[in-house]
Amino acid sequence: MQPLIVIGVIGALILLVLIVGTPFKPFRFIGQTAVKIMIGALFLFFLNAFGNSIGIHIPINFATSAVSGVLGIPGVAALVIIQMYII
Repeated sequence: MQPLIVIGVIGALILLVLIVGTPFKPFRFIGQTAVKIMIGALFLFFLNAFGNSIGIHIPINFATSAVSGVLGIPGVAALVIIQMYII
């Protein structure tokens, strides 16, 4: 799958959840968590795209996307440190 298609689909899903939203609190929490996980996957996608030249590759799966989405940039940094020094 081409990177532009992946970015477009993720962006469209984020916009859909942000625009539509939900009135119920549990559904809103689930939606916000899903948006954070998608943003985390997007962080990892860009990290893999630009970090490939220096040998950084973090696999994009649910766990790494959740860590980078919930923790943000410090989470991505933690994943890179774990990748470089522990694994």
